[in-house]
Amino acid sequence: MVRTCGAAEQILGFGADLADDHPGYHDEAYKVRRTMLAEAAKQHVIGTSIPDVVYTAEEVATWNIVLEQLQDLLPRHACKEYLRCLPLFNFRPGKVPQLEEMNRVLRSTTGWNIRPVAGLMHPRHFLAGLAFKHFHSTQYMRHPSKPSYTPEPDVVHELIGRYVGHVPMLADPAFCRLVQAIGAASLGADDKTIWHLTKVYWYTVEFGVVREGGSIKAFGAGILSSFGELAHMASGVAELQPLDPFRPLPRMSYKDGYQNRYFCLDSFESGTQPLQDYAAAMALPDSLRGDPSMA
Repeated sequence: MVRTCGAAEQILGFGADLADDHPGYHDEAYKVRRTMLAEAAKQHVIGTSIPDVVYTAEEVATWNIVLEQLQDLLPRHACKEYLRCLPLFNFRPGKVPQLEEMNRVLRSTTGWNIRPVAGLMHPRHFLAGLAFKHFHSTQYMRHPSKPSYTPEPDVVHELIGRYVGHVPMLADPAFCRLVQAIGAASLGADDKTIWHLTKVYWYTVEFGVVREGGSIKAFGAGILSSFGELAHMASGVAELQPLDPFRPLPRMSYKDGYQNRYFCLDSFESGTQPLQDYAAAMALPDSLRGDPSMA
């Protein structure tokens, strides 16, 4: 049997161990709940059905708050691919989605699948999963004191972001090709390249935007799962830049407020090609591909 997260070194944090600036740091009941869900994720055996989580009334209420806020913003600011895929998952108030039911939709559309994970994975392991159409997702809920914000990928981010963000987008073939290209580039990569690819992932899958006619629309889960970030993106305050995976990318930040820069794709198709070119370049011997700066 192969468990989803058998190697402890795969998890870097945000499981049951919370930083002192986390909204739930002083909430012992919340930390116990996180521990329980993290342990359940560690016990899952790959290839078997993912057991449902019985979410508490407080967790369902948090889901409802976020879903209600996003219902007004998503139709205006989410990309057309996201809006086309969203109805497939039947997100609704009163019911936090389960990973296994999401998998049934993804397997019938793009062949991707979600695996439960105890917390934030090491980038090398997480990116490698993408190359084989595996997306690792947490199942715990953000702290109820701050429904508009989470310092880590929680179930809202995964399902509204990966559910109402990552997961709906994983039903779109063009988006999946983009994500898989990032994963493919990570296979066998050195640590410097893994760090660069983590940034590429951050500025596309997490905080990516795409041109749609004369407008800028969101497809990144970090935007789609946060009504604050969605409103910030729509305000036009942040700088827009084209994405070039061969060039150095700026530092990632999630705790300093909203993003001050978004990397914009003209389309998923056009955005995927340079990522596939980059993945192909990473597969060549160093003597043939040179040593591009990945600072």
